[in-house]
Amino acid sequence: MDITRIDPQQTTPRHGIKIGDPHARHTLLEFINLRCPYCRKWHQLSEEILKQAVADGRVYRVIKLYDKDKESLQRGNVMHRFVPKNDPVAALAAIDAIFATQKEWGDLSLEETAEFAHTQLGLQEAADPATTAAIKAEATAANIQFVPTVILDEHIFDESISPEALTDFLV
Repeated sequence: MDITRIDPQQTTPRHGIKIGDPHARHTLLEFINLRCPYCRKWHQLSEEILKQAVADGRVYRVIKLYDKDKESLQRGNVMHRFVPKNDPVAALAAIDAIFATQKEWGDLSLEETAEFAHTQLGLQEAADPATTAAIKAEATAANIQFVPTVILDEHIFDESISPEALTDFLV
Protein backbone atom coordinates (compact mmCIF):
# COMPACT_ATOMS: atom_id res chain seq x y z
CA MET A 1 0.00 0.00 0.00
CA ASP A 2 1.40 3.38 -1.00
CA ILE A 3 0.54 5.62 1.94
CA THR A 4 2.60 8.53 0.63
CA ARG A 5 -0.30 9.61 -1.60
CA ILE A 6 -2.76 9.84 1.30
CA ASP A 7 -3.62 13.36 2.46
CA PRO A 8 -4.62 13.02 6.13
CA GLN A 9 -5.63 16.70 6.16
CA GLN A 10 -8.69 15.63 4.15
CA THR A 11 -9.87 13.34 6.96
CA THR A 12 -11.92 14.22 9.99
CA PRO A 13 -13.51 12.47 12.97
CA ARG A 14 -16.89 13.92 11.96
CA HIS A 15 -18.35 10.76 10.36
CA GLY A 16 -18.14 7.23 11.69
CA ILE A 17 -18.64 5.21 14.85
CA LYS A 18 -17.27 7.37 17.65
CA ILE A 19 -15.71 5.68 20.64
CA GLY A 20 -14.16 7.47 23.60
CA ASP A 21 -13.47 11.05 24.59
CA PRO A 22 -13.19 13.45 21.63
CA HIS A 23 -10.69 15.45 23.71
CA ALA A 24 -8.34 12.49 24.20
CA ARG A 25 -4.63 12.97 23.47
CA HIS A 26 -4.81 10.86 20.28
CA THR A 27 -7.37 10.52 17.49
CA LEU A 28 -7.53 7.29 15.53
CA LEU A 29 -9.44 7.05 12.24
CA GLU A 30 -9.97 3.52 10.91
CA PHE A 31 -11.15 3.10 7.31
CA ILE A 32 -12.27 -0.53 7.17
CA ASN A 33 -14.51 -2.87 5.21
CA LEU A 34 -16.02 -5.77 7.14
CA ARG A 35 -15.37 -8.30 4.35
CA CYS A 36 -11.66 -7.50 4.10
CA PRO A 37 -9.47 -10.18 5.72
CA TYR A 38 -6.78 -7.59 6.40
CA CYS A 39 -9.29 -5.40 8.24
CA ARG A 40 -10.22 -8.45 10.29
CA LYS A 41 -6.54 -8.98 11.10
CA TRP A 42 -6.17 -5.32 12.12
CA HIS A 43 -9.26 -5.55 14.33
CA GLN A 44 -8.16 -8.74 16.04
CA LEU A 45 -4.60 -7.55 16.69
CA SER A 46 -5.53 -4.06 17.88
CA GLU A 47 -8.86 -4.45 19.65
CA GLU A 48 -7.65 -5.09 23.21
CA ILE A 49 -4.99 -2.38 22.96
CA LEU A 50 -7.54 0.12 21.66
CA LYS A 51 -10.17 -0.81 24.25
CA GLN A 52 -7.66 -0.12 27.01
CA ALA A 53 -6.46 3.13 25.41
CA VAL A 54 -10.07 4.34 25.08
CA ALA A 55 -10.84 3.31 28.68
CA ASP A 56 -7.75 5.20 29.86
CA GLY A 57 -8.87 8.30 27.93
CA ARG A 58 -5.80 8.24 25.69
CA VAL A 59 -7.51 7.74 22.32
CA TYR A 60 -10.62 8.89 20.52
CA ARG A 61 -11.45 6.18 18.04
CA VAL A 62 -13.57 6.67 14.92
CA ILE A 63 -14.39 3.58 12.87
CA LYS A 64 -15.28 4.45 9.29
CA LEU A 65 -17.12 1.62 7.55
CA TYR A 66 -15.87 2.20 4.02
CA ASP A 67 -18.05 0.84 1.21
CA LYS A 68 -15.85 -0.33 -1.64
CA ASP A 69 -16.79 -1.02 -5.25
CA LYS A 70 -14.50 -4.05 -5.51
CA GLU A 71 -16.63 -7.16 -6.00
CA SER A 72 -14.90 -9.15 -3.27
CA LEU A 73 -15.75 -6.44 -0.70
CA GLN A 74 -19.42 -5.96 -1.66
CA ARG A 75 -20.57 -8.32 1.11
CA GLY A 76 -18.80 -6.06 3.59
CA ASN A 77 -20.85 -3.15 2.26
CA VAL A 78 -23.97 -5.18 3.05
CA MET A 79 -22.75 -5.93 6.58
CA HIS A 80 -22.04 -2.22 7.15
CA ARG A 81 -25.79 -1.63 6.95
CA PHE A 82 -26.30 -3.86 10.00
CA VAL A 83 -23.89 -2.12 12.37
CA PRO A 84 -25.66 0.24 14.81
CA LYS A 85 -23.77 3.49 14.19
CA ASN A 86 -24.95 5.55 17.19
CA ASP A 87 -24.20 3.05 19.96
CA PRO A 88 -20.45 2.36 20.24
CA VAL A 89 -20.86 -0.66 22.54
CA ALA A 90 -23.42 -2.29 20.25
CA ALA A 91 -21.37 -1.32 17.19
CA LEU A 92 -18.22 -2.99 18.52
CA ALA A 93 -20.20 -6.10 19.49
CA ALA A 94 -21.67 -6.26 15.98
CA ILE A 95 -18.26 -5.74 14.36
CA ASP A 96 -16.77 -8.48 16.57
CA ALA A 97 -19.54 -10.90 15.57
CA ILE A 98 -19.30 -10.00 11.89
CA PHE A 99 -15.52 -10.49 11.80
CA ALA A 100 -15.78 -13.73 13.82
CA THR A 101 -18.15 -15.18 11.21
CA GLN A 102 -16.55 -13.65 8.13
CA LYS A 103 -15.68 -17.05 6.64
CA GLU A 104 -19.30 -18.19 6.98
CA TRP A 105 -20.89 -15.31 5.06
CA GLY A 106 -17.97 -14.10 2.95
CA ASP A 107 -18.94 -16.00 -0.19
CA LEU A 108 -22.72 -15.71 0.06
CA SER A 109 -24.78 -13.65 -2.37
CA LEU A 110 -25.52 -10.09 -1.30
CA GLU A 111 -29.09 -11.03 -0.38
CA GLU A 112 -27.89 -14.08 1.58
CA THR A 113 -25.35 -11.88 3.38
CA ALA A 114 -28.13 -9.56 4.56
CA GLU A 115 -30.20 -12.57 5.64
CA PHE A 116 -27.19 -13.98 7.54
CA ALA A 117 -26.72 -10.68 9.39
CA HIS A 118 -30.36 -10.69 10.41
CA THR A 119 -31.01 -14.37 11.18
CA GLN A 120 -27.63 -15.70 12.27
CA LEU A 121 -26.20 -12.62 13.98
CA GLY A 122 -29.49 -11.13 15.17
CA LEU A 123 -28.67 -7.71 13.75
CA GLN A 124 -31.23 -5.22 12.53
CA GLU A 125 -30.62 -3.13 9.46
CA ALA A 126 -29.39 0.32 10.48
CA ALA A 127 -28.44 1.79 7.12
CA ASP A 128 -27.22 5.38 7.16
CA PRO A 129 -26.75 6.43 3.52
CA ALA A 130 -25.67 9.98 4.39
CA THR A 131 -22.81 8.78 6.60
CA THR A 132 -21.86 6.09 4.07
CA ALA A 133 -21.64 8.73 1.31
CA ALA A 134 -19.69 11.14 3.55
CA ILE A 135 -17.11 8.46 4.44
CA LYS A 136 -16.69 7.51 0.79
CA ALA A 137 -16.27 11.17 -0.22
CA GLU A 138 -13.76 11.73 2.58
CA ALA A 139 -11.72 8.69 1.55
CA THR A 140 -11.74 9.83 -2.08
CA ALA A 141 -10.62 13.37 -1.13
CA ALA A 142 -7.82 11.94 1.03
CA ASN A 143 -6.81 9.44 -1.69
CA ILE A 144 -7.48 6.46 0.57
CA GLN A 145 -7.79 3.50 -1.77
CA PHE A 146 -7.10 0.47 0.38
CA VAL A 147 -8.53 -1.01 3.55
CA PRO A 148 -7.58 -0.96 6.22
CA THR A 149 -6.13 2.50 6.25
CA VAL A 150 -5.54 3.76 9.76
CA ILE A 151 -4.62 7.33 10.63
CA LEU A 152 -3.35 7.89 14.16
CA ASP A 153 -2.59 11.56 14.62
CA GLU A 154 0.05 12.16 11.92
CA HIS A 155 0.88 8.46 11.40
CA ILE A 156 -0.66 6.45 8.55
CA PHE A 157 -0.48 2.67 8.48
CA ASP A 158 -2.27 -0.54 7.56
CA GLU A 159 -2.83 -3.83 9.38
CA SER A 160 0.88 -4.61 9.42
CA ILE A 161 1.63 -2.42 12.44
CA SER A 162 2.75 -4.55 15.35
CA PRO A 163 0.87 -4.46 18.66
CA GLU A 164 4.03 -3.14 20.27
CA ALA A 165 4.36 -0.25 17.82
CA LEU A 166 0.67 0.62 18.23
CA THR A 167 1.07 0.62 22.00
CA ASP A 168 4.10 2.90 21.70
CA PHE A 169 2.15 5.38 19.55
CA LEU A 170 -0.66 5.50 22.11
CA VAL A 171 1.47 6.51 25.10
